[in-house]
Amino acid sequence: MVFHGVDTKKQFKRMRELVPEAYRSFLDFDSKAFAAGALPQKTKELVALGIAHITQCPWCIEAHVGRAAKAGATEQEIGEVIFVAMAMAAGAAWSHGGLALQCLEEHKA
Repeated sequence: MVFHGVDTKKQFKRMRELVPEAYRSFLDFDSKAFAAGALPQKTKELVALGIAHITQCPWCIEAHVGRAAKAGATEQEIGEVIFVAMAMAAGAAWSHGGLALQCLEEHKA
């Protein structure tokens, strides 16, 4: 997959070559984090997809849409996740608006 002109397959291979132990450790951690446990894999993938929207990571969105669908997520579930992420992003902007107003008060003092 290519995003922003980056051939991810080629560059991930390069990362693996540069720091193989860290690369393997990350993949091991990732597989454990996404393994079914108290939360089923589908739920974990939907959570990851929502977070990917908040962090605005196109690579993560592509990967977790595919993994969520493979784990049985429906189009409706994925659609709802997108709107939950939108609400969370709006909430963050709203709460940071309060911070901005507080900073303004402090600058006036």
